[in-house]
Amino acid sequence: MASPGDATLDTSHVGKNKVPARYWLELQKEGKDEAEVGKDAEPSRKRLRRKEKKKEKMKEKKTQKAKKMKQEDTLVKQTISGKSDPFPGPAPISQDRVRKFKRKTKTKRSGSVGNKLRDVISRSEEASEMAQKQSARFDLLLPEDAGFLEGDEDEDTCTISQEDIADAVDITSGAKYFNLKLSQFGPYRVDYSKTGRHLLLGGRRGHVACVDWQSKQLMCEINVMESVNDVKWLHSEAMYAVAQKKWLYIYDTNGIELHCIRKFNDVLRMQFLPYHFLLATASATSFLQYLDVSVGKEVAAICTKTGRLDVMCQNPHNAIVHLGHHNGTVTLWSPNQKEALVKMLCHQGGVRSIAVDKTGTYMVTSGMDKKLKVFDIRTFKPLNSYFLPAGSSCLSLSQKGLLSAATGDVVQVYRDVWSTTVTKPYMAHRVRGTVWGLHFCPFEDVLGVGHGDGFTSMLVPGAGEPNFDGLDANPYRSAKQRQEWEVKALLEKIQPELISLDPHELGQVDNAAFEQRHQDRVQALGFDPLAKAKFIPKYKKKGRSSAGSVERRKKQVAHEDQRDVIRETMEDKMKIEEERRQREKKAAVLSGQKSALDRFKK
Repeated sequence: MASPGDATLDTSHVGKNKVPARYWLELQKEGKDEAEVGKDAEPSRKRLRRKEKKKEKMKEKKTQKAKKMKQEDTLVKQTISGKSDPFPGPAPISQDRVRKFKRKTKTKRSGSVGNKLRDVISRSEEASEMAQKQSARFDLLLPEDAGFLEGDEDEDTCTISQEDIADAVDITSGAKYFNLKLSQFGPYRVDYSKTGRHLLLGGRRGHVACVDWQSKQLMCEINVMESVNDVKWLHSEAMYAVAQKKWLYIYDTNGIELHCIRKFNDVLRMQFLPYHFLLATASATSFLQYLDVSVGKEVAAICTKTGRLDVMCQNPHNAIVHLGHHNGTVTLWSPNQKEALVKMLCHQGGVRSIAVDKTGTYMVTSGMDKKLKVFDIRTFKPLNSYFLPAGSSCLSLSQKGLLSAATGDVVQVYRDVWSTTVTKPYMAHRVRGTVWGLHFCPFEDVLGVGHGDGFTSMLVPGAGEPNFDGLDANPYRSAKQRQEWEVKALLEKIQPELISLDPHELGQVDNAAFEQRHQDRVQALGFDPLAKAKFIPKYKKKGRSSAGSVERRKKQVAHEDQRDVIRETMEDKMKIEEERRQREKKAAVLSGQKSALDRFKK
């Protein structure tokens, strides 16, 4: 039995005092245990994180188009009140409006196209589709539309006079109908600037005038003291060209003579190509000449060998010049060739006037045989032919496809001359002298008529394009904007070498010319630079590029090339053998047939 003293020695007072339990101490202990367990679970967590990152990357790689489609299908727009949107997704667009802004057709992808090129093509097509849809949506922001004249029941619109139209419209539009009595120096040639803001008049007896016809402000007025054959605005309203009796002159808006170009003599008609900065002239000496007004040099001089050239027109679509001749033919010319691109027999008599629409699709001609004909330039075939009692001396086409034809002192306007057969004119007006010049004003429902008694500005509802492009031809631009536009146009000037009958050929590859140049190059070099390069084995490490292994790889590639050659030769031999067998079969069949002459054989 233990004594009480021993008990006291064994049990010390230090061991008797227990530390009180605290809750934070218990939490620390639990955290340590979890950390020890987490050390074993770290590899599995890392794997999970890697898998999650891979999934996120796969989701990010989805295309924007797929995301948009998914959003349109799954997401439902909600309003502030919490109700679902009854019309989710973007607003629908009519296919007719989308087709109006179609830019190009989808490219056909061959199997040999690489992945990188395929991605570039797909992205460009997506961008083109998006731009097409955006243009169709923004078309709603162009509320202006061409409005045509409509009469009452059993009323022809051609019987409505210009005075009645001017009284019925607003004051601003009514002021666009006016007459200038200039009987002393007539008849007059007429030309409007590209913006439609300024008017240029050239009288046969030497009178030349520049007018801001909307504000009726006279810019300059001169008399050149000799006969004037034609007048034409250049790239802006700051300069214009006058074809006088002997030479070609350039003036500014103050009437100051800038240039006298003696190389261009006896000029009868002129046309200005705005995107090429070329002034094309047709002379009485049968010469068609091109002048680059940006540098003042003659680009081309072509002798057409067709006599006097007094009928001239340009195709706004491809900058081809159309000339009419006394033998009833119309020829198409480019400054790149000395011969006519196309010769068309249009009339039985001489050609009096030509007009081409802005799309470059239709051409309208009038001749001495008193016929008015409409041609499709794409096929060079006639579409419609109309008989006019006295023939037409002047023709002009508006931006919306209205055709004006002058017969003596009567001006008639026709509508839809190429889509339907026209039986009566859309409008008619009689002036005080024989008409010498016709021109529709751009972006306005106005037709300018130059005649023997002066000038008349007619109102023709639906003639002009209601929506203009402010970056190309802005009727309301300031002097500073005109200067900036002029610099930009000079930087974007198209070279005359690019003028062709089909402008889309510029984006195509001329395979025949490439093959010819390649053959010339092979003959000059003595070898084919585009031939298959000699196989050079790639250097490999770890002793795999020894002389023996490199030689084996070379032989293997050589054997593969030899197999291809042998395969091709065998296929050619089999084709030749098959053709020989077929010929023998045909000969056997023909020899087996009995002829009526066999009875005379011995």
